[in-house]
Amino acid sequence: MSPFFVMFLLLGLIFGQTASLCAPSEYTIHVEKRECAYCLAINTTICAGFCMTRDSNGKKLLLKSALSQNVCTYKEMLYRTALIPGCPHHTIPYYSYPVAVSCKCGKCNTDYSDCVRERLRTNYCTKPQKLCNL
Repeated sequence: MSPFFVMFLLLGLIFGQTASLCAPSEYTIHVEKRECAYCLAINTTICAGFCMTRDSNGKKLLLKSALSQNVCTYKEMLYRTALIPGCPHHTIPYYSYPVAVSCKCGKCNTDYSDCVRERLRTNYCTKPQKLCNL
């Protein structure tokens, strides 16, 4: 390997995180329950953005710690609960959702994220809409 290539490789490993653009981003969740009369549009924040990823094609030449497949994920989050309007008394009218306080580039945690693929969900209302700004 040439010294020029090694220098760029080391700089990429050292400063890779500085090129990441992972931050809380505004997002609207649409929540419906079959029993309830309304759809609730909830404004929240999620973690979104670009994280520096290192290609594993060179995995035979590099240490495992030098290889990473990072995603933009929650560093700190809290949960809030909203009341879905127009629900009958026998239905639980509450919906809890995450709010990103801060984000980081790191390994995907399957406890609160779908790390494989985006879920097939519709993000729109089929019923009359109510807006929730908490």
